[in-house]
Amino acid sequence: QVQLVESGGGLVQPGGSLRLSCVSSVDIKSIYQLGWYRQGPGDIRGLVASIRNTGEIEYRKFAEGRFTISRDNAKNSVNLQMNTLKPEDTAVYFCNAQVNYTSSIKHDWGQGSQVTVSS
Repeated sequence: QVQLVESGGGLVQPGGSLRLSCVSSVDIKSIYQLGWYRQGPGDIRGLVASIRNTGEIEYRKFAEGRFTISRDNAKNSVNLQMNTLKPEDTAVYFCNAQVNYTSSIKHDWGQGSQVTVSS
């Protein structure tokens, strides 16, 4: 099981920036895909951005041009830089690790970080 510990959430004004970090208990080079998801009030959890150990990156449309996902192999971490934040970005953000085994795929989750965008 991969343990993920998140940090960096908080309250920010519209137009501001926040950086989320997620540290893995295992070598992230062994993790097929790391991602950030979010869940707003009354919403289901959905993908924000993901990065594979091949370097392939995917963003949801709302994140393109504003958010940047990155991996730091030396620190076993995945980060999400969020710029030009909007009130609709308010949500709990979750780090996710997808590990592919021979006959199964396993997902592990961080504890969640509250991001509130409000004036």
